[in-house]
Amino acid sequence: MEPHRSLESLARELAAAPPSLGPVRLVAVDGHAGSGKSTFAGLLAAALGGAPVLHLDDVATHEELFAWQDRLRAQVLEPLAAGRAARWTPYDWVAREFGPPRVLEPASVVLVEGVGAGRRALRPCLARLLWMETPRAESWGRGRLRDGGGLSAFWDGWERAERAHFSHDPSRPYADTLIHQSGTGYEWTSGAGATAGTTGFLTEGDDLPRA
Repeated sequence: MEPHRSLESLARELAAAPPSLGPVRLVAVDGHAGSGKSTFAGLLAAALGGAPVLHLDDVATHEELFAWQDRLRAQVLEPLAAGRAARWTPYDWVAREFGPPRVLEPASVVLVEGVGAGRRALRPCLARLLWMETPRAESWGRGRLRDGGGLSAFWDGWERAERAHFSHDPSRPYADTLIHQSGTGYEWTSGAGATAGTTGFLTEGDDLPRA
């Protein structure tokens, strides 16, 4: 195990990686629903100096929980690969329709977070695949608690869909880095398949850029 490493050090590693999608280093943050992907991606984006984050919840729909890859490719991946700004339409889960277009510039590092971000079709575009190492049952329990009983039926359907997706197209075996959340921050392990290499510790406070 290596000495303590900061969130900024992980950000530097990502920024120094070779571009993977045109001029962009596309970094995926994957894991079970409720595993803390959005929070971690936000912290990592800040450590990267404000890297843009694409949330796959904005790409999926009620009818296409996981069948969104063609839309992502056309609206985001192909423009970024060509060095152009991506223009995509986020889905409104309340109105059940797509909203006004948004622009995603081809930044040096772009984070894409969500369940299935490390899927087979996206991996050739990724500079790094990060996996939130939170057990499925714990993650789903967090998600249900967060969303409340009113979305219980949605979660029942989601769990079936997520289980089927990862059974057919798992992400974790291909992760470059495993992220473990603790009470004071995040521990991470990198290496071939995230089974060898180094372990560090990411704190939530001291490592973020100061205003």
